[in-house]
Amino acid sequence: MAEKRETLLELKNVVYSFKTYGGEVKAVRDVSFDVRAGEVLGIVGESGCGKSVTAQCILRLNPEPPGFFEGGEIFYKGKDILKMSNKEIRKIRGGEIGFVFQDPMTSLNPTMKVGKQIMEVFVGREGYTKEEVKQKALEIMKLVGISDSEKRFNQYPHELSGGMKQRIMIAIALVSRPSLIICDEPTTSLDVTIEAQILELLLELREKLGTSIIMITHDLGVIAKICDRVVVMYGGKIVEKGTVREIYYKTAHPYTDGLMHSIARLETNRGEKLSPIEGTPPDLFAPPIGCPFAARCDYCMDVCNQYPPEEYQLSDEHTTRCWLHHENAPATKFKRTKGEAK
Repeated sequence: MAEKRETLLELKNVVYSFKTYGGEVKAVRDVSFDVRAGEVLGIVGESGCGKSVTAQCILRLNPEPPGFFEGGEIFYKGKDILKMSNKEIRKIRGGEIGFVFQDPMTSLNPTMKVGKQIMEVFVGREGYTKEEVKQKALEIMKLVGISDSEKRFNQYPHELSGGMKQRIMIAIALVSRPSLIICDEPTTSLDVTIEAQILELLLELREKLGTSIIMITHDLGVIAKICDRVVVMYGGKIVEKGTVREIYYKTAHPYTDGLMHSIARLETNRGEKLSPIEGTPPDLFAPPIGCPFAARCDYCMDVCNQYPPEEYQLSDEHTTRCWLHHENAPATKFKRTKGEAK
């Protein structure tokens, strides 16, 4: 077994909500996971499960108010981000941790040349001349595969293709050589050939710079291609986490299993119908007291509606929150004989 890498980032029991006119939205509920040096961690789940809110909690990018932390800790290199001053957190944003937003079409300023937008990362930082900052920007543009970088440096976003805009977004995230990049569905608006290029680019950058990556997506194909470990979220909670191999081949939660069967595979026959997950996600204004997936689960038991499931440790990396692993639960394809509550 490979030696466990050093922990770079750790979320502990993070709870984050939004106050609205309709009440409080419990967006992130007791979320805990870690990111290690040099690894790619995937966060997967359907829309509205809390992936993006969790990612933005790491850099405190959610607007406060209406958002607020109800509890938890977020440690980056041993320091709690939630206890940092605004000045301290600004040094980490873009410097220590980069963020690639979901849609490059709307994330870039249409009135500003892309070179200037890359250089903006250095605003307020001492020790760099304007010419040095420009050279760093050009270097990082070349690193992310932008040809004729001098010309692109002086262009506006509307003059670039979708794939080129996303490379600019990655360049902005990388320009100060961060230890961690958070990618929030960076390939959603791109066609499959450009998507493949962007994913290959991220893997190359991980190899060249040793950068850790959090990849947020609803696409299990993306997860399989580039991730080392996976966190599966549903209803604001983590329902399963483990290595990519464990999540794909030793699936331990009915929701993860539903995600697997709702996408086409190479062996899917022509004309064969996919198996969608019936029902709708839970109302996070009034989250269920038991398992968040109970209302849509084919294996639901009475206990699932009444009590939140305990966490079961299935291996060194693999955990799940599902009552089907309890010693008194009926035998199913999910049950692991060594699963014990943590």
